[in-house]
Amino acid sequence: MRIAVVHSFYSAKTPSGENTVVRMQVDALRRAGHEVAIVAVHTDDLSTSGNYALRAAWNVASGNGVSPVEELQKFAPDVVHVHNLFPNYSSKWLAEWRGPIVATVHNYRPVCAAGTLFRDGQTCTECPEGTQLPAIVHGCYRNSRLASIPLVIKNAGGVNKDPLLARCNAVVFLSERSRKQYADFGFKAPAVFTVPNFVETSSRESLQSDGRWVFVGRLSDEKGILPLLNSWPSGAGLDVYGDGPLASEVAKLAKNQVTWHGSVSREEVLGLLPGKHGLVIPSVCAEQFPTVYAEALAAGLPVVAKTGNSAADDVASNAVGGVFHEWSELPSVLRRVESDRDTFSRNASRHFYASFTERQWVASITDIYTSISAGVQR
Repeated sequence: MRIAVVHSFYSAKTPSGENTVVRMQVDALRRAGHEVAIVAVHTDDLSTSGNYALRAAWNVASGNGVSPVEELQKFAPDVVHVHNLFPNYSSKWLAEWRGPIVATVHNYRPVCAAGTLFRDGQTCTECPEGTQLPAIVHGCYRNSRLASIPLVIKNAGGVNKDPLLARCNAVVFLSERSRKQYADFGFKAPAVFTVPNFVETSSRESLQSDGRWVFVGRLSDEKGILPLLNSWPSGAGLDVYGDGPLASEVAKLAKNQVTWHGSVSREEVLGLLPGKHGLVIPSVCAEQFPTVYAEALAAGLPVVAKTGNSAADDVASNAVGGVFHEWSELPSVLRRVESDRDTFSRNASRHFYASFTERQWVASITDIYTSISAGVQR
């Protein structure tokens, strides 16, 4: 099958799990024997222009920007898989392209300027449930009222008027939580699927645990890092890997058995996970699907997560660790998982091989490609 993957790559200055996932999926499809073309633009290339911020804002508000149509016509794909158009690609080309289109929804940007459904320390659904004006009032995109305006204009028609979601023949969500959340906002599509991201099989499974838990992620409010550190029980070891706007506060709170290591590459994360005691996911936003969760399962690590995100949903459904509702419950959940770590570890490995391997992802996504390709008349 000939597959064109369309993606506007975020700047490498800020590590992007979405960028990594897109590259991994392209490689996986090629290994499976498909002919795949990446049709892409890169923010790092375009942002060298002095008026880039203004042009990007105009693109988002107006639907203008770079069009992939010429490249798509040259490649003549059987299906186009769009991951991200924001903020560099036009959306007007979608009406011009006649072939089948699949879209993966990686975040909540079609309904939320911040893309996270999170504001002021808690879940926020004001915009998708009402008008988009609160995003301007609160400066939800990059803490700027001015920068939020283009997204408010783009999202003003509601989720079913989003240019990409309204045009595509199938929509892929990364978790049932995300799929249900969009449905609650009234989203309708010809075909909807839940296909979680895959990760590589760990080559260092079942190493001896160093007895320390680990957090890996952006140091920001929605990730729950500060309440995690404030609630962390004395005597338990925790290694924190990541960087972000709360780095200085994390540095102050990292004491006793808590160590902040700063930012590390994905390769380093994959190397260190198998030797850890377990992963902690304290996200307080409706996170779509944290890749590090599947990476921990691949390494046979139990996971402790706060309720309200897709990782916690999966932990609770598959007995691969423990979940907590209130921060005061964290110490007792850690102790419970610790008391039966071997069982949770075995469950984690078993669940990974049952749900998050490359082979399973390729099978699921190609079934979607085949089904919509057969039903679309060009």
